[in-house]
Amino acid sequence: MLKSVGSTFEIMLSIKKLLTVCFVLVSGAAIAQPQSNSAKVVADKIIAIVGDRIILNSDIKNSIEDARRRGEKVPDDAECQIMDQALISKILMLQAEKDSLPVTDDEVEADLDNRIRQYINQVGSQDALEEMAGKTIYQIKDDARESIREQKLAAAMQRKVVDGVRITPNEVTAWFNKIPKDSLPFFESELEVCQIILYPKASRDVELYILGEMQNLKKQLENKQVDWCAAAKKSDDPGSRDRCGQYQINRNEKTWDPVFLATAFRLKEGEISAPVKSKFGYHIIKMVQRNGDDAVVQHILRIPPVTEDEISAAEKKLDSIRTEIANGNIHFNAAATKYSDDETTKFAGPCIMNRDGSTHVTIDLLDKDMVGLLSKMNVGDISKATPFTDEQEKKGVRIVYLKSRTEPHRMNLHDDYSRISNFALDQKKNKVLEKWLMDKIPTYYLMIDPQAQEECPSVKKFIDPTRKSF
Repeated sequence: MLKSVGSTFEIMLSIKKLLTVCFVLVSGAAIAQPQSNSAKVVADKIIAIVGDRIILNSDIKNSIEDARRRGEKVPDDAECQIMDQALISKILMLQAEKDSLPVTDDEVEADLDNRIRQYINQVGSQDALEEMAGKTIYQIKDDARESIREQKLAAAMQRKVVDGVRITPNEVTAWFNKIPKDSLPFFESELEVCQIILYPKASRDVELYILGEMQNLKKQLENKQVDWCAAAKKSDDPGSRDRCGQYQINRNEKTWDPVFLATAFRLKEGEISAPVKSKFGYHIIKMVQRNGDDAVVQHILRIPPVTEDEISAAEKKLDSIRTEIANGNIHFNAAATKYSDDETTKFAGPCIMNRDGSTHVTIDLLDKDMVGLLSKMNVGDISKATPFTDEQEKKGVRIVYLKSRTEPHRMNLHDDYSRISNFALDQKKNKVLEKWLMDKIPTYYLMIDPQAQEECPSVKKFIDPTRKSF
């Protein structure tokens, strides 16, 4: 909910949540589980009207239930928070329509398709999603389409309101100095860790052997001599073993290997491909269901095993690269771009990234072999080439650069200036958004159900003419 910012770190965190304007109503309304008719009468009560748009009690309830199904922690005042956000969203969206901010049908459909794919990946299959929602995929899309359009309009309006807001170093310092010292958060040790990875390639003879095995397996699958799910449990893809090798894919998603996608979309429903080689290994792909650019496929992956000779050769190559870096002949980042087999390096650089996109990570985000390696390193050190196995169970070799390490500490301007600057900028944006809302709210018709006002006193600020802030 919108509020004046206090001095505690918990309130600082609430600013970031607010400025994201959580549009939780879309998912809840789209895939809510079917209810009895008697429940619908109560659940579908109109609890607010903004302009010519309504907010239903079922929107709020379904959003909370959807969050619980995803395993998210739901706060005690979730209904009030969601209602606050819904009201703000409606005002932003209506103003975006007045200002004719552009949101195209293609943008809406792309967002809609992406959300549906995420839901399918969460629940395991299209059938499981349809069963949970009590609707077909087409009905889910139809139910969510207008909500997604509203969400994108509201987001565009919010960007227009706050994108020009900037902050000076003096403002950052003044903001930080207002925080009581006993309210400053304590940060665990954080590290910047960069790496260059090589994935050794199997010998030609081993690849031919695996290819021959996959060709025989294809024949056995087609002749029903082998059960597909039983074969998939032996796949080298740990992410799909437990669901018979199944994935929901889209022709336009860039995250999929292009060879895998091209092969899959050449298949007819029920058809099994010949073994095909991607950057991961050899696949046999079965087309289960296709609808335009969306498809459900099953695959079995075999990764040709590498020998100690190939791993040793990769170690020698990486150690020579390490020597070039140590001698100043090439910078670590440039070497990573030139040599690393880790594709994320090309887009995000060689450093491991936190969930928020920062390169400062806590130790719990690193694999145990990496943690053991770093425990013996000082800041600035580059490790010797070390074999490892990644999350996809693929063997590789890496050198690791420990760029920085912070000690556990209270938040301070010296160590945490960037983080503090972001908090201070968010508060400044928050105040700009508050002022904008105070100016715009009186220009719209706004009704909130009396019972909702009683249960969520925070929403009264939307209709109270004496309010001074949010």
